[in-house]
Amino acid sequence: MAFLPALLESAAPMIAGSVVGGLFSAAGNGAQLGAMGGLNAQDEAFQTAMYAEQIRHQESMQMQSTVFNEMIDERSEKMREVNTLRDVQMAQTKSDNAITKKFIESISS
Repeated sequence: MAFLPALLESAAPMIAGSVVGGLFSAAGNGAQLGAMGGLNAQDEAFQTAMYAEQIRHQESMQMQSTVFNEMIDERSEKMREVNTLRDVQMAQTKSDNAITKKFIESISS
């Protein structure tokens, strides 16, 4: 039995070292897990920011497209009005020419 206390006495530093080492290892693993969690959170925040930027860009492009389409529609409407006025002017000119011809015919006959 004298052997058992001596064995325990010699094994105590090894047991204590492995327990303390295990605690430090667990703490190290916890720190690694914490660091990994921090990196994951940072990556997630970055991805969310990128998604928000993409949405903002798409909304901006949609707004530009809407403004452009409205401008083109307005321009087309103005061109239709100009063409209509031109057609009316041409019809009026033809009518005036016809009246002038008849007037000249009536004077010269």
